[in-house]
Amino acid sequence: MDAKQLYETLKKLQEPKGYHFNADMENMTMPLLESLLVNKERLGYMACPCRLANGDLEADRDILCPCVYREADVKEYGACFCALYVSKDYNEGTIEKRVVPERRPPEKILF
Repeated sequence: MDAKQLYETLKKLQEPKGYHFNADMENMTMPLLESLLVNKERLGYMACPCRLANGDLEADRDILCPCVYREADVKEYGACFCALYVSKDYNEGTIEKRVVPERRPPEKILF
């Protein structure tokens, strides 16, 4: 599967739930989807491309894309941490685009 195929597959699953891909296809969406595929090949699962996965599926379960933090992020900020998934308002520019803070607990973050 390539990034374009992943895009088409996920779009069909996520848009009915109110989650849209970032409208910036060239600089955001496609590079992030490509990174998800790299993580799948490297780790065996699609870990969030914006976070450091440790390679243990159970430890990384909260950051499997879409991560468990996406719903709250999109609800509050209009975008997830990576800004891969966004609200319709975010793409239409009717809400302010702000930096989404990390919600993942510090003890789960690798340094």
